[in-house]
Amino acid sequence: MSKLTREDTKDTTDYGALYVPEGNVNIVKKDGSLEPFNMQKVVNAVHKSAYRALYEFTTDEKKHICEFVKKRIDALENKDIPISLMHNIVEGALDEVKPIVAKSYRDYRNYKQDFVRMMDDVYKKTQAIMYVGDRENANTDSALVSTKRSLIFNQFNKSLYEKFFLTTEEIQACREGYIYVHDMSARRDTMNCCLFNISEVLHGGFEMGNVWYNEPKSLDTVFDVCGDIILSAAGQQYGGFTVPEVDKMLAPYAEHSYEKYIKKYVSLGVEQETAEKQAYADIEREFEQGFQGWEYKFNTVASSRGDYPFITVTAGLGTERFARMASKTLLKVRMNGQGKPGHKKPVLFPKIVFLYDEKLHGPGCELEDIFEAGIECSSRSMYPDWLSMSGEGYISEMYQKYGKVISPMGCRAFLSPYWERGGQTPADENDTPIYIGRFNIGVVSLHLPMILAKSREESRDFYEVLDYYLNMIRQLHIRTYTYLGEMKASTNPLAYCQGGFLGGHLDLHDRIAPLLDAATASFGITALNELQILYNGKSITEDGAFALEVMEYINKRVKEFKEEDHHLYAIYGTPAENLCGLQVRQFRDKFGIVPGVSDREYVSNSFHCHVAEKITPIEKQDLEKRFWELFNGGKIQYVRYPIDYNLDAIKTLIRRAMKYGFYEGVNMSLSYCDDCGYEQLEMDVCPKCGSSNLTKIDRMNGYLAYSRTHGDTRLSDSKMAEIADRISM
Repeated sequence: MSKLTREDTKDTTDYGALYVPEGNVNIVKKDGSLEPFNMQKVVNAVHKSAYRALYEFTTDEKKHICEFVKKRIDALENKDIPISLMHNIVEGALDEVKPIVAKSYRDYRNYKQDFVRMMDDVYKKTQAIMYVGDRENANTDSALVSTKRSLIFNQFNKSLYEKFFLTTEEIQACREGYIYVHDMSARRDTMNCCLFNISEVLHGGFEMGNVWYNEPKSLDTVFDVCGDIILSAAGQQYGGFTVPEVDKMLAPYAEHSYEKYIKKYVSLGVEQETAEKQAYADIEREFEQGFQGWEYKFNTVASSRGDYPFITVTAGLGTERFARMASKTLLKVRMNGQGKPGHKKPVLFPKIVFLYDEKLHGPGCELEDIFEAGIECSSRSMYPDWLSMSGEGYISEMYQKYGKVISPMGCRAFLSPYWERGGQTPADENDTPIYIGRFNIGVVSLHLPMILAKSREESRDFYEVLDYYLNMIRQLHIRTYTYLGEMKASTNPLAYCQGGFLGGHLDLHDRIAPLLDAATASFGITALNELQILYNGKSITEDGAFALEVMEYINKRVKEFKEEDHHLYAIYGTPAENLCGLQVRQFRDKFGIVPGVSDREYVSNSFHCHVAEKITPIEKQDLEKRFWELFNGGKIQYVRYPIDYNLDAIKTLIRRAMKYGFYEGVNMSLSYCDDCGYEQLEMDVCPKCGSSNLTKIDRMNGYLAYSRTHGDTRLSDSKMAEIADRISM
């Protein structure tokens, strides 16, 4: 296949003049009118169908189609040809030349009727958004006009994606529930989660919104500018937006401000020692105000997408004095919360991830005080989550061998290695991996219990059916790489033109295809626990052998795809939010209610034990460790801490998780009375004033969300049912 273009500028052949059927041939249109036949119209139509299938005909293939059509028309006695017959003739020609284009042509034939149905469906959904609201994503406040507008556009965009990007088989698989294409409303426009290289954007200055920004020279300015950069860039994508190692990123600007303060005080006659002490205090105050400003900005200013961008910062490894100050102040600000006096509560964004290195944070080590601050913060606000740099497994190995941190892109997504000189494979043993500045292009999840049930119903081998859907996702990813490669750098200038992404110094009108070589595409996994139950009636807590076998098989197949397609595929433990309930409904529609599989209102996320299992946190860590290295494209481990702020217990479990190499989340249920300010774990009615006007923060999956705000919830009914059942999670 030659390079895909929107217009075939190379072939200027007039096929209408070259291929003229015998006699006076007319096409009878649907309204009964006659139109003289012109072969060029056939060529134009098949060219459009080919483009929709991401294929470009060669000149010889076009000639073959024309010869086929001419031959069939010449064989007809009646030269007034109904349009339906003409379609059949063209389909016959395409079936001979390129069946996938023939299918595209068939799918598009009745587009007007389909559009009427599609728009009617979109209208019904938009009316529901306007007058009822939407709880599909906990990060959106559908009461806001701006969010309603975004959600309405998303419904339309999702319908266009289904109509023009997915094949009939893919649509059927989605509707029945065997696969789930995440974020259909955004996949036509942009990429997914990322590790944004904000230092590269800042260095030497940059352009944003046709305005030139000089590189900041002080700490307070860099906080303001970074906030603008983050909101602007995060609004041009979907999913998680991570600023890696924010402590190290901010430290040089703090040093600049510190030197400026000392010069100012000395010039006023202050002694050097006093000037240094006051300058240090000023920097501490700027860090506190800067992080507070981020918390206000990221939790109150919705992005252009209509939601609050899922912003993550990682920190904890910086040993320089102002990097340490940055980490400590970040944790202090989060723990203290925001709000009016007596009513302070922690915010949700940015999500904080603590990068833990035993040699730095272990007992008696250089940064043990930062670790202690992190433990206290987790006990009060559930963040930070904890990522091991010194335990077992892929993430720790990359840090220990290369000094490279693989920060999570949002709640749990991780990148596969991409090598500095060799690209997708290392050039030699001295090549080093690159992670910062890279991104994902989207996730498509399998519903494994559905696939097992289908194989049994049809008396087919499970792995044969699984392969069918794995290959379906593979083909969808291949088309996505090709499709997104046609996008222009102007769609996200900070990322593609100002250095936010690896190789992101393109001109505005350049295609972004060169940047996609380093991008991952994910195969998502949900309901592994329910798969095991459907297989032999035992949960992964009781057994898990079949679930483990299936994941090893999927890893083997995806590795083969990766080598054959030269794309960075990854396996992702899906954090099903609304999906956890949708998959149950889809299973019931097809296979009914099966105990342990579809008898609740939700399925389990990724490889996690069921939330209602009566197991200890240590047992849960041990059980889920079996699957840890089989989900290197996205994973998190969390346990429930029903221990009422017991710092020693939290510390013990965190250190244990860090030895395992986990990305660990602390899970409690934080509750705050909005009337009197009383706070407590696990309350539905304030015991102090009797109010039900509460704000409750629960762990959604790999991230936190409001399960109640002023008494209401932003979560789906299925997720609320899961939260009510939680014992081990």
